[in-house]
Amino acid sequence: MNKLFPIGEVTRASGLKGAVSVRPLSRYFEDYIHSHQLQIGLTENSSSKLQLTKMVGSGKKSSFIFKGFKDRHSAETIIGKKIFALVDELDSIHFLSSELIGYGVFTDEGVRIGRLGEILWLPANDAYVINDDDREFLIPIIPEIVKSIDYSQRAVFITPMEGLLD
Repeated sequence: MNKLFPIGEVTRASGLKGAVSVRPLSRYFEDYIHSHQLQIGLTENSSSKLQLTKMVGSGKKSSFIFKGFKDRHSAETIIGKKIFALVDELDSIHFLSSELIGYGVFTDEGVRIGRLGEILWLPANDAYVINDDDREFLIPIIPEIVKSIDYSQRAVFITPMEGLLD
C-alpha cells in the first residue's frame, strides 16, 4: 500500500517564469523529487498531482518549475503548501518522519529504552536521540538496528548492538 510522505514545503516564488523555492522536510528530498510521483497540498487529503518539469541550480539555491505553473502569479498560489512523495509503506523514509518524535523506543524483546526526542541528519548516517529521564542515547538509523515502527502503539523497535546502550 502506498502512502504520501511530506518531503518539502514551497517557501516562495522565484523569478517570473513560475519557479519556486522549496524547503526540504527530508534529507532524501532531492532523490525523491526526481524519482517518485508527487502531490501538492496543505494536507495529504487535500493534495493534487504535481509534476516536476525543471530544476534550476543546486543545493540551497535550487528553484523548481512544476507543470501548470507558468508565471510568478501562478507560482505564488502554492506558497506554504507541502510537496508529498508517493512511497511504499515499507520505504525507509518513514524511519525519518518527524511524526515519530515522542514515540517510545523499545528493544525487540520489549524493554523500554526511552522516548524519541529528536532525529539528527548526520553525514555518515542519521540518528535518533533517545531520552530516558537522566540519560540520552544516540541510535544510528540503520537496518541492522532499527527494525520496525508500530504507529498504533506509537513505538519504534530496535535491536541494540553490544555497547550501544551503555
